[in-house]
This record gives sequence, structure tokens and C-alpha cells, in this order.
Amino acid sequence: MTSIDSSAPKPIAIYHEHPDWFRPLFAELDRREIRYVRLDAAAHTFDPSERTAQYSLVVNRASPSAYLRGHAQSTFYTLHWLRHVERLGIPVVNGSECYTYELSKATQLDVLDGLNLPYPRARVINDPAQAVAAADGLRYPVLVKANIGGSGAGIVKYQTRAALESEVATGKVFLGLDSTALVQEAAPLRDGHITRVETLGGKYLYAINVYPATGSFDLCPADACQTTDGVELVRGACAVDAPRNGLRVEAATPSPEIIAQVEEIARATDLDVGGVEYLVDDRDGKHYFYDVNALSNFVADAENVIGFDPFIRFVDYIVERAGFIAAQVA
Repeated sequence: MTSIDSSAPKPIAIYHEHPDWFRPLFAELDRREIRYVRLDAAAHTFDPSERTAQYSLVVNRASPSAYLRGHAQSTFYTLHWLRHVERLGIPVVNGSECYTYELSKATQLDVLDGLNLPYPRARVINDPAQAVAAADGLRYPVLVKANIGGSGAGIVKYQTRAALESEVATGKVFLGLDSTALVQEAAPLRDGHITRVETLGGKYLYAINVYPATGSFDLCPADACQTTDGVELVRGACAVDAPRNGLRVEAATPSPEIIAQVEEIARATDLDVGGVEYLVDDRDGKHYFYDVNALSNFVADAENVIGFDPFIRFVDYIVERAGFIAAQVA
């Protein structure tokens, strides 16, 4: 990490919590000798009375899955701090408006509905006792999906109404950090994969097909362990348990129609960098959007999967947003 010189341009702040996912980002910033500071989202403080902007740009990389790593304190705090730095006039990559969508799968569906884009049928509940009734009229299997999840957490599939009734009766249905969840149809995946389309600056960057491990909902591309032809990926960007998770990935090319729809979603959610996921329902062959990821974890070993390093383009974007060209290390 670079040091700070008060005479130099104000540094970029990289606000993050995960210990592994952003090592390639830091490496690229260091390679270009760009001045930045790392801010730990799990151990942070701010003064509401401050008036001076400390940073040229804040890059928000906070994850809603932080509670899985013992850092639940960062989840809602992040929103408060982002609103504070925006009040000071500091530009933010994935700012407070975008982060509110990261914190609510229910609100994401409202956006999709408002854009007249397809998504799996769903109802929103705030009491586990409502889950069975909420599933009436939906096709089983259904998912009970925590409103705030991350890395596949807080999602349970129920094959039948009886199975859901049993779990509700025994108090095993958990709605997550904000006591809100979706009850949503679980479509059979055509060809066994979902597609994640990454965007940068509201524009298409690349797409990958992600094949989840059997019974898993963890589709984080930075945790993928191999390509579809069995080549093991370099683990430079991945969490320590990634080699065991069974994810497989391959490059994908969505239709121009889907790319245009993804870019529309990115604009509607103020998504500076992030992924939009969709599936193709094997029952009707149609695509359905189901998740907007403001925390964009680029695919592991990207050059071998998609043919280029997206972190280089991400840093290009960061430097442009910060309004300066790489300063020398102090």
C-alpha cells in the first residue's frame, strides 16, 4: 500500500472487508504507482462534523456476505458512511444508491418489474409463518431466499409444499439479517448453468456461464475452481476455500438484446461496476434476471477464461473517476 504525502493529490480509498478478493486490484494499483489507502469496512469510524474531503475517490467494495466472516457490523454501517462521504462531495464508485440495491433482493425485483424485464415469480415476506401462503400459485420447487445474502448464503430450496410446511412448523425457516425474504420459483437451469454479465461504467464488459456445484447456490466467480474442460484456475483472486467448491466457468456471449437489458439494469441501479445474473428456464427456454451484484468479483484467472484482465480496465475507470493520472509513490 502506498504512503500518503499531503502535498500530493488526495489518495483513492478502497473500502473493503474481504481479505482475498481484491488482491489483483491492489496489485494493479501498485504496479501503476497510484496512491491509495485501504479502509477496513469491518473496523471503521467517521466523524459527521468533518468538512474536508480526505480522498479523491472512494471505491466501495463492501460485501453483504460480510456476516459470514464475522463482520456483520459492516453491512448497514457502510450505507451510513457512504451517505456521509457523498455529502462531502467525494465521488464514490458504487455509492449509497447502488448499495441499497445490494442490500435488498426485493428492491432489485421492483427495479426489474419497473423496467418490464423478466424475473422468476416471487413474493416478499417478513414472517416465516407467511412462507407457505406466499408460495401459493408458484410452481415448486421454490426458494426461500434471504433479502440480504451474498455468496449463495441464506437460500434454501423446497421441493414440495409439505417440505416447506414442515420447516416452518419446526422453526427452521430463517429470513436473514433484516427479517425479510423472497419466496421465489426455482427454475430448472437450461444446460445446468446461470450467466453472469459484468458491467463497468454502465457498459457491457464480459459474460461467463457459471456451473454451480451440486446443491450449492454459491455462484461467486472469484471462487470458481476450474473451467468447463477441467483446467484448474489460478487461485490469485479467490477465497481460501475456493479449490473445494466445485464451481466451473466458461466465457459466454449473450445476445445483443440481453446485453442491452443488462446495461439498462445497470443504469437504473446506479451500478458503476457489477454483475447482473440471469438464467434460462429449461421449461420454456426464456431468460429471467434474478440478481444484481454491486460487489463485482471478477472471475478467477480471467485471462484464461475470458481473454483479458478486467482489473486493468477497472483501474482505468477508477483513475478516470478520481480525476488524476497515476501519482508517484511517496
